[in-house]
Amino acid sequence: MIYQSSSITVQYIADGIAEFTFNAAGSVNKFDQQTLADCRAALEILHKDEKLKGLIYNSSKETFIVGADITEFLATFKKPEADLIPWIKQASDIFDLAEDLPVPTIVALKGFALGGGCEWSLTADYRVADTTTKIGLPEVKLGLMPGFGGTARLPRIVGADTAMEWITTGKERGAEQALKEGAVDAVVAPDKLMAAALSMVQDAIAGKLDWRKKRAAKLSPLKLNKTEAIMSFNTAKGMVFATAGKHYPAPMVAVETIEKAARLDRAGAVALENAGFAKLAKTDAATAQIGLFLNDQLIKGKAKQAGKLAKKAINKAAVLGAGIMGGGIAYQSASKGVPVVMKDIADKALQLGMGEAIKLLGKLVERKRLDAAGMAKVIASITPTLSNETVKGVDIVVEAVVENPKIKGTVLKEIESVVGPDAIITSNTSTISINTLAANLEDPSRFCGMHFFNPVHQMPLVEIIRGKDTSDETIAAVVAYAAKMGKSPIVVNDCPGFYVNRVLFPYFAGFSKLVLDGADFAKVDKVMEKQFGWPMGPAYLLDVVGLDTAHHCTDVMAAGFPTRMAKVDNDPVSAMYNAQRFGQKNGVGFYAYSKDAKGKPKKDLDAASAALLAGVAAPAKDFSADEIIARTMVPMINEAIRCLEEGIVASAAEADMGLIYGLGFPPFRGGPLRYADTIGLANFVALADQYAHLGEIYQVTDKTRAMAANGQVFYPV
Repeated sequence: MIYQSSSITVQYIADGIAEFTFNAAGSVNKFDQQTLADCRAALEILHKDEKLKGLIYNSSKETFIVGADITEFLATFKKPEADLIPWIKQASDIFDLAEDLPVPTIVALKGFALGGGCEWSLTADYRVADTTTKIGLPEVKLGLMPGFGGTARLPRIVGADTAMEWITTGKERGAEQALKEGAVDAVVAPDKLMAAALSMVQDAIAGKLDWRKKRAAKLSPLKLNKTEAIMSFNTAKGMVFATAGKHYPAPMVAVETIEKAARLDRAGAVALENAGFAKLAKTDAATAQIGLFLNDQLIKGKAKQAGKLAKKAINKAAVLGAGIMGGGIAYQSASKGVPVVMKDIADKALQLGMGEAIKLLGKLVERKRLDAAGMAKVIASITPTLSNETVKGVDIVVEAVVENPKIKGTVLKEIESVVGPDAIITSNTSTISINTLAANLEDPSRFCGMHFFNPVHQMPLVEIIRGKDTSDETIAAVVAYAAKMGKSPIVVNDCPGFYVNRVLFPYFAGFSKLVLDGADFAKVDKVMEKQFGWPMGPAYLLDVVGLDTAHHCTDVMAAGFPTRMAKVDNDPVSAMYNAQRFGQKNGVGFYAYSKDAKGKPKKDLDAASAALLAGVAAPAKDFSADEIIARTMVPMINEAIRCLEEGIVASAAEADMGLIYGLGFPPFRGGPLRYADTIGLANFVALADQYAHLGEIYQVTDKTRAMAANGQVFYPV
């Protein structure tokens, strides 16, 4: 044994050939501070070992290395930027040490080789991958760029254009694609991996492979002439700006770093990378995106735990109510391997539901993500029916009929008498109290809300709403089913609007007040989209949701919170509704809609809409971008805080992810509570106080004020 630690073993496996095996205690290998220290210690021994002729890097796991230990990042990134540069240099020096071994090195790749795992593989002279390999540099998804030499090595291995595409998109590659692009040197079957690596290192030792020449290219400047460099980097910058925009700085910093390093050797290139990484680590975007990743892991962990606790396995489902929503839910369940009965009282609705499922599957076939046989299999697992008899024997029912408490109550009562006594019953409702609906059932312990978001196949969130009588077993089984459907479930407690809609409608109320005070709704949309980062501004979102739906929900929220969410006098939403302007669904709302060349809805300003609003609003007034953001976002943040304080949502992480996954809250801001932390709670309270005269939705809670006074945050790390 040459070296052994809790994460690494190094030993000879043939004459002069050593195997460097990553073998962390957990289920995967990752680069934490201890593993990096172990790597340095092992490499220093290998540098002095005169018997060493060649080295193979390997993993004892099913995957190579999944990347760096992100849980260490947020605390570390609180250091000043000047302290972060030597911190990251200390790590990247270890990768240089690996690259500088005086013998040929081969890495045997399998499973995931991502981030730091990919970067470690780039230090080797040759890379052989088995067919399970997924390799890539996803750091931009965390608001960062590679920090262990990836921006220096990858361009010198695959070329600048390919490297920048890898780094700026963060997309992983399969083994064959990586081979085609030059990132790996060979692809073999899994059972041939070590034999291929051993053969390759033996060929390098024997001089059949010129490993020194291959290594020298990684240590030298990029081979680009001036014209090629200008074209390559300007094209990359244009593409990055068009896709990432100003809110996501990491891709542009990566391109600029590679550009500046093009004429430098490895030492100069890595030094620039160290500085760029440290710069990005201090950005709000990185803090938010890393936090988003960790929050997502928390949600997935809870879903996994629910799967272990669930006593009821969900192997067959039923959806009551076809149409677009029912068809979407049925498609989602069937496409993830849970057969589903789709029941309605009208043949036409069943045809619409099946048509929705077939349309979604057809798009997958068009994109070559599914073949015809796979499509047929999914369709065959959806059973449309008019009969309750077909529903017997299912493990879970998702009621998705019209949003009317009486109709839903009748349907739920009827279905309880049809299904087995241990079948779980859920309601896909966006506004109706789960406790109210539960009153229709003999056994409310097996009932909860299961709120999907439209379009079902695209929106990640499912709100699981716990009623006062819902059992823990029911919640565990439904959370596990939602996760099985490929969704991100968040458990919330029953209240008007539940969590997401309860937080959304104060935002809409803030928007309505702005419009009534003379703001141009189109300018408000532009500010909230371009400057704050929402995918849709509030007027556009209301049109997409449906102004009839929003009008109904406003009534529900006003009844539930009469002092805070009382209906605004001359509410623009009501004005649109009363004028039969329902948004995209009938072609007119705040905007007028038509079809573009591809058949997608296209919005335009409409004089009739402006005239309608002029009749209820104050004379036109110009508001600054900062005021528009404050007057719409303060109510939303306040309500999210109230939901956390009241226990409607269990944690800041789930509160933030609910809005990111359910509404499209800008990911680079991390969610409403992360955003409040970012601007500072004291600053948020001061901002809210400026508008407190506008109503209760702008007034912070006593606990928020106390947190601000004590310097507390929602995310201590």
